[in-house]
Amino acid sequence: MSAADGLAEFQPHTRYMKALAYRMLGSRAEAEDVVQEAWLRWHGAQRTVVENPRAFLARTVTHLCLDQIKSAQVRREVYIGTWLPEPLVDAMEEYQPGPEAAHELAHDLSFAFMLALERLSPLERAAFLLHDIFGQSFAEIAATLERSEAACRQLAARARGKLQQQDRKASRAPQEGERLAAAFAAAVRDGDIDALSSVLAADARFFSDGGGKVEAVPHILFGRELVAKVILGFSRQRPEGMQLRPATVNGLPGFVLLQAGRVIQTLALQAGTAGEIESIYITRNPDKLQQVAA
Repeated sequence: MSAADGLAEFQPHTRYMKALAYRMLGSRAEAEDVVQEAWLRWHGAQRTVVENPRAFLARTVTHLCLDQIKSAQVRREVYIGTWLPEPLVDAMEEYQPGPEAAHELAHDLSFAFMLALERLSPLERAAFLLHDIFGQSFAEIAATLERSEAACRQLAARARGKLQQQDRKASRAPQEGERLAAAFAAAVRDGDIDALSSVLAADARFFSDGGGKVEAVPHILFGRELVAKVILGFSRQRPEGMQLRPATVNGLPGFVLLQAGRVIQTLALQAGTAGEIESIYITRNPDKLQQVAA
């Protein structure tokens, strides 16, 4: 079989593989590296004996991700400040698993969901994602993880239990998020702390990821008053010529901040059912912004 034929078989599964790898790793760059490595493995495989290309590629990507997670966990132990997943800016479609994914969380790439996945063990994450998000049978997952079907069921069940502990009350109304984003931007622009406080929940949370490479708040902040003061404090320090571009960040309303045409920050706003901003996620680590288009 020619390379062209192999590529023609491989390409229809690219989005599926990127979706799985990003959810496993929380990194767009690493997910794309994994897909590239999966192509090399596919190109070198005896494809005539591969009965199900998607299952083969999902198994390959899962193993590559499990290997990556081991080194990622070591890096996280020495990571400076709060860690956030690499942001997906206006790129949600690239990382959706496809029409076969029917689970209610299949299209959820919010920071809250991605951080919740981080609390799972690597095998729990793999079993949950493969079954609940990507629709694989436990027989397929058992073959991938080299565990019994019963063990894989237990892994997925434990993962569901841990994920249910996170707050799933976030608003899903796009217009509500857009309204809050517009009010947030106006309050920051005007330096109006009362207006900013009015759109924040009483227990609002503020996450800021600088990775020790740029200035960022080293810990998660809690509470409307503190979060409002910190945001306005940072806004007063912004350099001349900085631009604010509305964007969708991991499916959430947000903004991209640019200076001299270079992306220096992304900001995502998580709205709650009470019509207030419950969480603010800021990514400033330049390593995580390299693939964000200006």
